[in-house]
Amino acid sequence: MAIYITLDDMLHERRMTLTELAEKVGITLANMSILKTGKAKGVRFATLDAICAALDCQPGDVLVHRPDANAANDEPTVQSAPA
Repeated sequence: MAIYITLDDMLHERRMTLTELAEKVGITLANMSILKTGKAKGVRFATLDAICAALDCQPGDVLVHRPDANAANDEPTVQSAPA
C-alpha cells in the first residue's frame, strides 16, 4: 500500500508557497516540508483539516492511495507524488 502526498500540485494550483501554507496551518516550515516531501510517518487530522481549509480542498486532493505503487512492501508508506 502507498499513500502519496500531492501538496506540490495543490500549492501550484492555488499559487501559494509552502511558507504561506505553513503560516496559515500553524506549523513550522520544516514540518510542512517533511510532510510535502513524503518523509512524514503520519499526519494529525487537525493538521489535515487546517491544510484543507487553507487550500480550500478535500483530504483526497492532497492524499492519494496507489496500491500497486508499493506492492512489494507490506509496510504503509507516505511519499511525495511522483512528477
